[in-house]
Amino acid sequence: MSRIDESLYSKNGLAARYIARELIDISAGQRIPRVSDFTEKLALGRGTVQGALKVLEDMRAIKLESRGHLGTFLLKRDLNLLYEIAGIGPVIGVMPLPYSSKYEGLATGIIEMLEKINKRTGLAYMRGAIPRVEALKSRRYDFAIMSLLAAEEAISTFDGLEINKTFGPGSYVTSHKIFFSNKRFSKIEDGMKVGIDYSSVDQAEITMLECEGKKVELVEAGYMQLFSMLTKGIIDAAVWNADEEKTLKTFPSSDFYSPKAREIATKATTAAMIVETSRTRIKEQLELLDTKEVIHIQQEVVTGKKYPHY
Repeated sequence: MSRIDESLYSKNGLAARYIARELIDISAGQRIPRVSDFTEKLALGRGTVQGALKVLEDMRAIKLESRGHLGTFLLKRDLNLLYEIAGIGPVIGVMPLPYSSKYEGLATGIIEMLEKINKRTGLAYMRGAIPRVEALKSRRYDFAIMSLLAAEEAISTFDGLEINKTFGPGSYVTSHKIFFSNKRFSKIEDGMKVGIDYSSVDQAEITMLECEGKKVELVEAGYMQLFSMLTKGIIDAAVWNADEEKTLKTFPSSDFYSPKAREIATKATTAAMIVETSRTRIKEQLELLDTKEVIHIQQEVVTGKKYPHY
C-alpha cells in the first residue's frame, strides 16, 4: 500500500478525496470554501471536514492560512498530488501524426493549455480518424482530435460519443487539394488510378465525391504512402493535405470540381475534439480548455515565432 493509500485509509482520509476534487479548481492565493460550505455540499460533518483538510496539509498537497473573518486561503497546492488523491488520472488524447507545422502547432497548443488544467497530460499520435475513434471507445485515450467532418461521422456511427470542442475553420488543415503524378493532368478523369485511404474519413469521402460518375480505379493505400505512390506513378491522383509543402512543390494540383466535395472540404479544415458522453470528469477538465489560446499558439508555431513541443 502506498503512502497516499495509507493516509487516505480512514474516515477523514476518504473525505479528503472529495475535498481534493473541490480544491483542484481553486488557485493559490484564493480563499477556499468555508467548512460549512463543504459540509453542506458534501454531506460531511464539520469535524470530518476539518480532519480532511488536515490530512491534505499533512500530505503537503495544500498549505492553508487562516485570516480570521476573511476566511481561509490556499497559499500553495501540489496539483499533481491533488489529482492523485482525488483519484483523477492523467488526461491523454490522440491526434494525427504531426507531419505538418499546422499539426505541430495544434499539438503544442493543446498540450500547453491542458497542462494548465492537469499537469499529468499527454498526446499520442495515430494515423486515421477511424482508428482514433476505436482507440477512444476502448478507453485507451480520453479524447480524440480529428476534423469536424470525421467527428460528425463518428458520433452518428458510434453511440455514446459527443463533440466537446471545435477550433474553427483552418485549425485542422488549411485546405485539401487533388495532387497529380503528371503535370498534364488538371482534374480527375476516366481511366485514372486514384489513391484512397479508407481509414481517413476526410480523404476517403472527398475522394469518392470527386470521383463520382467517373470510371476510375480506386487504389487503397495508407495516407502517408500516397506521396510515394504518386512519385512512382503507381497512382495518377490523390487527395492530400495542402499544408504539406513538400507535396505542393513536387506535384501539380487543383481544387475540387465537385460541388459536394467542395462543401464537405470546408468541414475537413476544422479541428474537433470528441469524448465519450459518460466521461463526466474528463469533460469537466476539457471544458476549461481555452480554444482561442490553442489557436494563438498554433499560429505562433506555424509562423516560426514559437518552437513546437509535444
